[in-house]
Amino acid sequence: MSLDPALRSRIETLLANDRVVLFMKGQPSMPQCGFSAKAVGALQDLGVEFGHVNVLADQEIREGIKQYGDWPTIPQLYIDGELVGGSDIILQMASSGELSSVLGLAAPDRNPPSITVTPAAVEMLKGALADSPGAALQLGIDARFQPNFQLAPFDDGAIAAESNGLRVQFDLASARRADGITIDWVDDIRGKGLAIDNPNAPKAITELSVRDADDLVRAGTVLLVDVRPSEERSIAAVGVPFKVFDGNGRAELEALPKDTALAFLCHHGGRSAQAAEQFRALGFTKVHNVTGGIDAWSDEVDNGVPKY
Repeated sequence: MSLDPALRSRIETLLANDRVVLFMKGQPSMPQCGFSAKAVGALQDLGVEFGHVNVLADQEIREGIKQYGDWPTIPQLYIDGELVGGSDIILQMASSGELSSVLGLAAPDRNPPSITVTPAAVEMLKGALADSPGAALQLGIDARFQPNFQLAPFDDGAIAAESNGLRVQFDLASARRADGITIDWVDDIRGKGLAIDNPNAPKAITELSVRDADDLVRAGTVLLVDVRPSEERSIAAVGVPFKVFDGNGRAELEALPKDTALAFLCHHGGRSAQAAEQFRALGFTKVHNVTGGIDAWSDEVDNGVPKY
């Protein structure tokens, strides 16, 4: 079945807009499937600027791009109008350095991370290896700094670090995120299992009272972000400066230095907590949620702010 000429023209226009184009499910800031999230993460880890097309928002493009490149799945990465492949190929090329080469980027740093594996953890992990001859321990650390230990085929060319006689393999992105980690085995009030202390992980979101938020915003030490849509803000808005997600607002916030202090505000605190978690996952290290939202602001800071 041939591709409709009008649809082919649409796809070729999309490919001409950017040198690097990722057809994906969702947006880079909020992927809607794990494979798309991995592809986005690989590109972002390389510092690549790329255009994206959310196929969930356009069923015609979703089916047409599969036919255009004769590739059955999403995501799909194109460079200079040529299909590179899907998520697995993107990750493999990023880890090997081939993707950097294709893009004309400097070769990635493949130095192994510095890791510490305690004797207790070594004993438990070596026990797992003993049951799987020829396997290696692989530690993945995703963009949210969530660790994932698994047994993988031994790869002599992989990035690998050793501690107390235990070898651990990493993909390229995980190796950078893992530098300085300590892996321990615990059996205490926390439960039984591996405990990983990663100094690179963004700090947890902190709750901020409305009074403290008001003081910090007025002092210029925190940037307040009201995540509510414009129709809600027209009903009630705080009397201090704030940013919004409307238009290019979210993209401008995501481009700020990662040590920018951000405090997120909504009606009651739920939507702002979700937004705060998304920015923490992007690597922002000073992220706060304003407890109680604008409802609490009206009660405790400025009763002139309407409640709704």
